[in-house]
Amino acid sequence: MDWSDSIAPDLEAFAAMAEAARASLPAEIVAASAALVLRIEDWPSVEMVEGLDIETAYALTGLYEGIPLTEKSVMDQPHGPDVIWLFRRSILDEWVDRGNIRLGHLITHVLVHEFAHHFGWSDADIAAIDPWWE
Repeated sequence: MDWSDSIAPDLEAFAAMAEAARASLPAEIVAASAALVLRIEDWPSVEMVEGLDIETAYALTGLYEGIPLTEKSVMDQPHGPDVIWLFRRSILDEWVDRGNIRLGHLITHVLVHEFAHHFGWSDADIAAIDPWWE
């Protein structure tokens, strides 16, 4: 393939890829995740990076912001929808570093990992949906 005229996907294209990744998952996950908002940004905020005590924004490809379903209570006051953040620049950097996977596959992997935080999935649950090592 001739990559000489290719450019990295912008935020809009990245968001479309993330929604396509969600749509490619089993129907029950698509339905259960419909209320989750997907937010695509180039970078996490300074507060996110500092709050997670990580050294660089490149280390954060995605983030779940909300109360996991396994911990939610009818007493919880809603503060807005739960959000899955995907960070375009960090994901692109990992994609380039790996050099052996499709970008859509990596986006799906990060998305499934963040869904796992929301749904309270085990490693076995994740592996049943996203056999990343194959």
